[in-house]
Amino acid sequence: MSLPHAILTALLEKPSSGLELTRRFDRSIGYFWPSTHQQIYRELGKLEQAGHIRVLPAARPARGQKKEYEVLSAGREALREWVALAEDPRPVRDPLLLRMRAAAVVGAPGLAGELRRHLALHREQLAKYLEIERRDFPPERTADEDRLRRLVLRGGIDLETFWTGWLTRAIDELDGPGPEGGSPDAPRPSQGVF
Repeated sequence: MSLPHAILTALLEKPSSGLELTRRFDRSIGYFWPSTHQQIYRELGKLEQAGHIRVLPAARPARGQKKEYEVLSAGREALREWVALAEDPRPVRDPLLLRMRAAAVVGAPGLAGELRRHLALHREQLAKYLEIERRDFPPERTADEDRLRRLVLRGGIDLETFWTGWLTRAIDELDGPGPEGGSPDAPRPSQGVF
């Protein structure tokens, strides 16, 4: 249910065409709520049909002209209601963690290499977030909406910092000798713990 709310948020920040909206998702909201262009366009149609957004009237009609959308009062109210809802944290569903759990029983040739690949990807994402913070949130920007946006960005920075630290420790542990001095890629008997 969150994609429509992400779109309403983006359109309240700035009325946009579908193409502009998908580009904005690629540069910001998509970092924490990724969506394909097709999903965004499909949701724009649903939001328009529900009376939450409308196409802005064109200055002059032209064939093939981009539709620019804005949020209507019903859309703003739907977003306000959603923001006020209580929602429990969602459990982490990461295939890498599940694959590592499976590797504990069947072995995992190349697991350390996959962890290194993930570490490089998380380091790259962390660098992007830090650059966005440096560029878009200088210390003198203190408006409430800027503070909230920066807090969302800081959440991303903190998550990437967690992943880079955790992956570094996991790689170090796998590169060291196993508990019995064996290979970290060899299957281990089940211990009945976590």
